[in-house]
Amino acid sequence: MKNKSKDIPHYNLKNFRQVHRQDDAASSFGYNKIDRSKRVEGFEVYSSEGLVSAVGPLKSAFYRISVTVTGTLDMRIGLDRYTHQPRTLSFTFPNQIFEKNNISKDASGYYLLFNPDFLNDIIPSAKIVDEFPFFNISGKPVFQISEEELKNILSLLMHINDELQQQKLGREKAIKMYLYLLLLEAKRSYERQSIDKSGNHFSENYKLASRFNKLVSQHYLDKRRVNDYAQMLGVSANHLNKTIKENTGHTASGAIREMLLQEAKSLLRYSDHTVAEIAYRLDFSDPAAFNRFFKSMTSETPLMFRSRNN
Repeated sequence: MKNKSKDIPHYNLKNFRQVHRQDDAASSFGYNKIDRSKRVEGFEVYSSEGLVSAVGPLKSAFYRISVTVTGTLDMRIGLDRYTHQPRTLSFTFPNQIFEKNNISKDASGYYLLFNPDFLNDIIPSAKIVDEFPFFNISGKPVFQISEEELKNILSLLMHINDELQQQKLGREKAIKMYLYLLLLEAKRSYERQSIDKSGNHFSENYKLASRFNKLVSQHYLDKRRVNDYAQMLGVSANHLNKTIKENTGHTASGAIREMLLQEAKSLLRYSDHTVAEIAYRLDFSDPAAFNRFFKSMTSETPLMFRSRNN
């Protein structure tokens, strides 16, 4: 069993490795077997060799970039679900709740993790979400790239690994510059495909449903009523409910409950809190109410889920 935290799971680079890497991973790429003297503060990079079979749901304090080269996997960011195929890039930013699972046997790729201030020498942390739209709450965090773009990104990854494994003059600055170039290559692909503009043909109701999902992913812990989101979106609760049902097949309240379920799963899987403690942390009236909620959403009790995932 992995070591668990007594706090709400919210991982930083110092305590995240046990969650996403196998203890006996043999890969020599990136940080997997790197000597302590070669580590770069605030940054890590790995190949998918040695990745555990499922990660999350959880939150992290850093940015994440994932590059799928072969195979497939399922990813969930907030309420949105994605399938990685070959040549897929994905991006998450700090405090998002996410998970990965159903990783195919032939899946291979790379992923990079970096703290918000890691690129301060090149771009201020406050500007990252403006500079790179896939890190913005309104952007699209998962998209495919061309073969040529993948080749360029893999080349940059190899340069980063070379700098990590050697101790040449200016290696940390070089890693930051290669990382920035990787983000720039991703942005060029994003804009080449007009991803931000590709939703223009969608109906206003579709766009409203998308904005609702993103708001719920941000505020589900402190805003539990559909009316809270209706006010934020400037529509009536009835209109919001109808729109969400028509576009997703689920109710607006069901979406809020789904995000709450993800938080509960994270606590059950990655913390030492008792079921009762989790119930009160999530503002349920008592543990029995939390048990009823969890079982209605998953057909199993919280204890059954915890036992199956440990």
